[in-house]
Amino acid sequence: MGRGPVPQPPAPVWAASPPKKKSGWGIFWGILLGLSVLANIVFFLMIIGLMAVVVTGRADMITEKVLAPGPRAQKIAVIRVHGVIDSVSAQDVVEQIKHARKDRHVKALILNVDSPGGTISGSDQIHNEIVKYRSEKARPVVGFMQSLAASGGYYVSVASDEIVAEPTTITGSIGVIMGYLVLQDLLEGKLGIEPVIIKSGQKKDWPSSFHKPSEEELKYFEEKVITPAFERFKKIVTDGRGELSAEDVNQLADGGIFSAEEALSEKLIDEIGYFDDAVSKAKTLAGIDEAQVIEYTRPFSFAGLFGSEAKSIFKLDRNTIYELSTPQVMYLWSIH
Repeated sequence: MGRGPVPQPPAPVWAASPPKKKSGWGIFWGILLGLSVLANIVFFLMIIGLMAVVVTGRADMITEKVLAPGPRAQKIAVIRVHGVIDSVSAQDVVEQIKHARKDRHVKALILNVDSPGGTISGSDQIHNEIVKYRSEKARPVVGFMQSLAASGGYYVSVASDEIVAEPTTITGSIGVIMGYLVLQDLLEGKLGIEPVIIKSGQKKDWPSSFHKPSEEELKYFEEKVITPAFERFKKIVTDGRGELSAEDVNQLADGGIFSAEEALSEKLIDEIGYFDDAVSKAKTLAGIDEAQVIEYTRPFSFAGLFGSEAKSIFKLDRNTIYELSTPQVMYLWSIH
């Protein structure tokens, strides 16, 4: 008699294990590990920054780049004034001129200008430092204008002994400009926002973006701000360009621009040429035949990359808002 099928034991049933709950210690060690990784990254960046400082010197130091070989005992230093002139760029130029003043081997400066101008204060600081350099060191300064040396760019150039401009240079624009936005209609008419101003006197909020200027306000700022700055500009040009009388400068100071040819004809510049011509002019004025031409530069530094000046680019703080909303009186050639 045959046997029947052998019964099989039932298959085991696997019950899903309940998820384990993370203990407080697990969370603590996870946070500690994350902080440790972050600290190592910061430490690594600090090491790189330290190495950069060791290799290049102090973060704020000025180094020399040789543009043309020659005897180091006879140097011509090139100072660049490029872009819009503001307090930061003006301070950089002033520091370079002071650096040149301390170097007894520097026999002349070339002020390389490619700028539409900028703030009155910044332009005046650079001009003053050049005049001081010429007076204290009795060494020549040659202004070399590239594509644009207008308004504040011309203001700083006239501090030089002589000015050389490229054939395509635009210069002049002797004058002052001031502008600001009136937001009254936008705020009150479109957005329904009514500003409240509490002031101690009638003129305390002049000029204001919250109301259109009256004739009295416009006349007030013309007398108090525009005219004094304009008169100073004209005096600077008269003093710097010995060939021009005060009356000549009055005729030229209508805010208009000049080509290089026109500027030469009007005696606003001395020569049309290129950089090599400016170097030759500097050698002649310094009474030397040979010179090493150098340019001042600043080495890379983490201080500059992550410092307070760099932070201001990304940070919209109270000072930035103030600068954006406050009218600026400028020696600037501006196209609107």
